[in-house]
Amino acid sequence: MSNHSPAAGRSLLYLVVAGAAWGTAGAAASLLFLASDLGPLALSFWRCAGGLVVLLGVLALRRRPAVPRRPRPAAASLIGTGLLFTLFQAAYFGAVRETGLAVGTVVTLGAGPVLIAVGARYWMGERLGRGGAAAVMGALAGLAVLVLGSGAGEVRPLGVVWALLSAAGYAAMTLRARSLGRRGAGGDPLVTTAWSVGVGAVCLLPLAAMEGMAPHAAEPGRMLWLLAYVAVVPTALAYVLYFTGAAAVRAATVSVVMLIEPVSAAVIAVLLLGERLTGAVVLGTVLLLTAVGALIAAESRRPAGGPAAGPAPGPAALPQSPQSAAR
Repeated sequence: MSNHSPAAGRSLLYLVVAGAAWGTAGAAASLLFLASDLGPLALSFWRCAGGLVVLLGVLALRRRPAVPRRPRPAAASLIGTGLLFTLFQAAYFGAVRETGLAVGTVVTLGAGPVLIAVGARYWMGERLGRGGAAAVMGALAGLAVLVLGSGAGEVRPLGVVWALLSAAGYAAMTLRARSLGRRGAGGDPLVTTAWSVGVGAVCLLPLAAMEGMAPHAAEPGRMLWLLAYVAVVPTALAYVLYFTGAAAVRAATVSVVMLIEPVSAAVIAVLLLGERLTGAVVLGTVLLLTAVGALIAAESRRPAGGPAAGPAPGPAALPQSPQSAAR
């Protein structure tokens, strides 16, 4: 039986849409920062809190399914996913503060696929193969060209440490979602996302309070609409799609597909925010999309139940961003 099934195709589509939605969050955050004195930590808190309200509303209104519900993970497991979500969010902000947006983004998003590929190989026996490894390297090269092509950014060691910590949190969250999905214990993506943003809101609350949670804006209506967009589309919707897709697709493929985020952000910046289209943007976008397309094609051809989906070969020997703070 081929893995090219409606379910597999939907999972890949969910990941593509989630990555594109994450990219739009960067543009929304930029407009929010221009329209108000809202800080990045406060924005993250309101994003998580707003996303939680949306998800709780959906869960309350959703009809009870006619078929038995999927097993629900224990509260401790859901909290663990939420803590990993918070880790990569908060550490990314630390990276951006210490070493700038360009370098922080490249290190975080670049290290994520590498950590995920290694973790998936040693923990779950998922092998990329030569073609997959080449696609990952092509994606990382495209990311570097896309983000650093302008020559901006200064590398500072502390910022790199924060970025690597963020990447580790992202990798662990992706591997955890994939592992639970393979065991049929992933649970309801709506519930998982609600717990994740809920834990994130609780952890970010004291940091947001210190930064200032009540923003001032010349156009409060516009600010509220932008906050609502960030809470609904790149948070509630995108993370539900992400957790759904990550449970069914190889972890390394997930990490590369999600690199559509900086491509989406770059396209929006050029088309809507008036940023200049450079050769680096074009080249980086082409490299990234080519790599993503190659891995999607490989994932579609992968036989179900093949080596990539088999059990991990023994005990683990080795102990997951965001173009913007908006992921």
